[in-house]
Amino acid sequence: MDDASLVGLVGRVTGAIGPGLVGEVIVRVRGGAEHFLAYAADGKGRIERGTVVMVVEHLPPRTVYVEAVYGG
Repeated sequence: MDDASLVGLVGRVTGAIGPGLVGEVIVRVRGGAEHFLAYAADGKGRIERGTVVMVVEHLPPRTVYVEAVYGG
């Protein structure tokens, strides 16, 4: 799986994301589920634990930028 293929995948926040925080998300990928360090795509929003998010950018190897799927 190449790095670009993570973009568009949906995951769930397992550690709050926000300004000054490095959050964490779990994403189903490569036949399993993997954890990634996560930041808010807008760079300033807070995304709480449990929120469903979509990957909008991937910085290899384990960092993603995400946004809430349901406007949360």
